[in-house]
Amino acid sequence: MPVVFIPHGGGPWPFVDTGFPPEDVDDLKRYLQSVPAVAPRRPRALLVISAHWEAGVPSVMTSPHPPMLYDYYGFPPESYRITWPAPGEPGLARQVARHLRESGFETSEDSTRGYDHGTFVPLKVAYPAADIPIVQLSLIEGLDPARHLALGRALAPLRDADVFIIGSGMTFHNLRIFRDPRAAPVAEAFDAWLRGAMALDPAARADALTRWAAAPAARLAHPREEHLIPLMVATGAAGGDAARLAYNNTFAGLRLSAFHFGEA
Repeated sequence: MPVVFIPHGGGPWPFVDTGFPPEDVDDLKRYLQSVPAVAPRRPRALLVISAHWEAGVPSVMTSPHPPMLYDYYGFPPESYRITWPAPGEPGLARQVARHLRESGFETSEDSTRGYDHGTFVPLKVAYPAADIPIVQLSLIEGLDPARHLALGRALAPLRDADVFIIGSGMTFHNLRIFRDPRAAPVAEAFDAWLRGAMALDPAARADALTRWAAAPAARLAHPREEHLIPLMVATGAAGGDAARLAYNNTFAGLRLSAFHFGEA
């Protein structure tokens, strides 16, 4: 299976009027709707690493029927009635934990956590039938990029078991300047650097990502890097596969990118 890193947008943007430009909404929806076609066949399951879950050690969601976790605020009431009843996959959760332990990671399980909006928002667009099992895996508190690259490498064998690995985040995430016109050049500068870094050979790419905070406008684009770290996990899982820039557009005037690895 290939590996992808996708931008999940802002809040429940595809399903309620959030005030984002309609053309931006339509472009990102079209991209997300294309993601299932990246897999050469129907996956056994999706393993999602969302920017919206951090734990002290990598934690896997083990519920066979995960609930919804509406982890956003300030949106219309219908935003909190969105449903997406994709099943969990406890067997895969155990397999994920085993691979991580074999690579030296402590792990934990979470039997009650629901799908956060970094998972259910983009995947409700990509997989509206909600008929493919999903396991969510947390980030590790501290957000160390090298550790998350290693986390991804530990997950790589799952690709041979028909598991489609999806990192869900954003290449720009600074809510303090989100609607400030000065944010656009920040997003452009950092995204340009990131596109260049992702085009490097795998070893140089990993090295650049570990030093992302030294990139142009890095800390303005990501005052806190939780939305960038899922890219490190996806890149680690990609191994030696080249990265393809699969989406590069503006959303609310801010440059965003998606990257795919290992496509046929």
